[in-house]
Amino acid sequence: MQTQILDIAKKQLADVGPAALSLRAVARELGVASSAVYRYVASRDELLTRLIVAAYDELGEAAEAAESARRRTDLKGRLRAVCSSVRDWARDNPHDWALVYGSPVPGYAAPQETIEPAARVVAILARVVQDAGGVPAEQAVRPVALRTQLQGVAQQLEVDLSPGAVVAIAESWTLLVGAVSMELFGHYARTLDPAEGYFGWLTERIATRLGIG
Repeated sequence: MQTQILDIAKKQLADVGPAALSLRAVARELGVASSAVYRYVASRDELLTRLIVAAYDELGEAAEAAESARRRTDLKGRLRAVCSSVRDWARDNPHDWALVYGSPVPGYAAPQETIEPAARVVAILARVVQDAGGVPAEQAVRPVALRTQLQGVAQQLEVDLSPGAVVAIAESWTLLVGAVSMELFGHYARTLDPAEGYFGWLTERIATRLGIG
C-alpha cells in the first residue's frame, strides 16, 4: 500500500504539481476511503517528505553507481560520471527534480530527515576532491562564521578537507544544479540548446576549480 501511495503521488506531481498534492486524491485513485490512506501517511506534508527523500535517494544512487563504475584513480572520469549522471537523472525525472530543486512548496518546511539524503551527491564530490588531495592554491576563507560553517559541513560529509576546499565544492554543486535546472526548465532555448557542449565545458570548469586534472 505504501508503494502504491507513493506511485500515485508521483503521478500527481506530474499532473498538478507538489502544491496541489492531495491525500484525498490519492485515496480516490486507489479506490479506498481517505481514512485508509491516513493509516499509512499522516498528512500531505509527510507524503511530500517521503517523495523528497525518495527523489534524493534515487539521485544519489544514480550518481554513486556512475562514479563507482570508474577506476578510483580516474579522478576526472569519476567527476564527469557524477555530473553526467545528475543531468541524466534530472532529464529522466523532471518532476522529481522540480520537487527538490524547484520552487518551494507553500506552507511546507522540509524536516531534518531530508538533509542526509540531500547530501549524497555532494558527499561523492567531496570524496573525489579528497582523493585528489584537496583544492590546490585555494584562498583562505576569512570570515570566521563561514569558516566554522564549512568545517561543520566537512564533518557531516565525513571528509578531511579545509574550509577552502569545502566552499569550492559548494560553489561547484551550485553551478551544476543551476545549469541542470536552467536546461530542464527551458531557459537555454535558442541560446545554449542543445546544451551538451556547454555542459561539457562546465564540467571541465568544475574539475579545474576542484583541482582535478
